[in-house]
Amino acid sequence: MVAGTLAAGALALSLTGCGNSVDPIERLGREATQKASEGAASPGPSASASPSAPVAAAGDEAYRKWGLTAPLTFAPKPDRKPHAPSAAPGKAAVVDRIPVPAGEKVVFLTFDDGAEKDPEFLKMAADLKLPISMFLTDSVASSDYGHFEQLRDNGSGSTINNHTLTHPNLRTLSFAAQKKEICGQQDRLEQRFGHRPPLFRPPFGNYNDDTLKAASECGISTVALWKVSMQINNFQYAEGSALKPGDIILAHFRGKAELKGSTETQMTTRMLQRIQEQGYAIGRLEDYV
Repeated sequence: MVAGTLAAGALALSLTGCGNSVDPIERLGREATQKASEGAASPGPSASASPSAPVAAAGDEAYRKWGLTAPLTFAPKPDRKPHAPSAAPGKAAVVDRIPVPAGEKVVFLTFDDGAEKDPEFLKMAADLKLPISMFLTDSVASSDYGHFEQLRDNGSGSTINNHTLTHPNLRTLSFAAQKKEICGQQDRLEQRFGHRPPLFRPPFGNYNDDTLKAASECGISTVALWKVSMQINNFQYAEGSALKPGDIILAHFRGKAELKGSTETQMTTRMLQRIQEQGYAIGRLEDYV
């Protein structure tokens, strides 16, 4: 059985999503990807011999409005997608860090669940043109899918992806039950947004061989895990104490109750500040997988 391991202090499942706290808010899927990738093709270099330099966001001063001291930097879409680990026959591929070219400092923003629907966050994401890969759980997001539709359609290139119907620990379920959770959410998202997402994230980062098989049968090409998770004020790292090129960053749609008084926009400002402090550009995940 291929399975993600639990990070120290990981939280139990709650009805509102990935846990009732954010320290840590999710389990880090470190070994999960390593095990799933055994025997798969090693990540190769990007097909682009000389990747484009990152570009700064439009200088419209929006960054100051949201607590940043400088414009964000965004990575341009690569000419070709990097060579990620191959999927086993009949199974979805697994990735937690994008194999970007050496020296290319780019990371990726992902937000999970959909429990919080803060209209101020919609303004922030639109002003800053944040390319967010959303992984939505129907049981908490469906009360206002229109909120996430606005986020998707704000011109940033944000996308909506699958995070199951009810946010269970998939490793505890049979193959049939896992397939119901994954395919069921594919059906709901297609019905609501007109598209079956190619990306899936298992709740807590927990999965096994049945998960990868079920995901593939539901039309999923890639299981997207993460290497870094955003807490209230700072990052929690699966490896080391700093960002690494190609890191997929996990954040959550969370409100003051879960963020101990902070708002979703305040948490996101801190996340963006940490990215800037470490000299990274922000890429759009779907441009790379």
